[in-house]
Amino acid sequence: MAALARPRDGRVIGGVCAALARRFGTSANTMRVIFVLSCLLPGPQFLLYLALWVLLPSEKSPSTAW
Repeated sequence: MAALARPRDGRVIGGVCAALARRFGTSANTMRVIFVLSCLLPGPQFLLYLALWVLLPSEKSPSTAW
């Protein structure tokens, strides 16, 4: 499994769904659909998304050999 970090590419809003999709080996679109469907249920899904957006580190950019 990949490390949990928000990727620089494939972001739509904050990159949280893309990071979770990479971590669990699914597509980002599948993770987004799961999140949207989960928002129909009662619970703090939106607050959890915001917390992950703030707490997850952004993926490091590839270093350049200068």
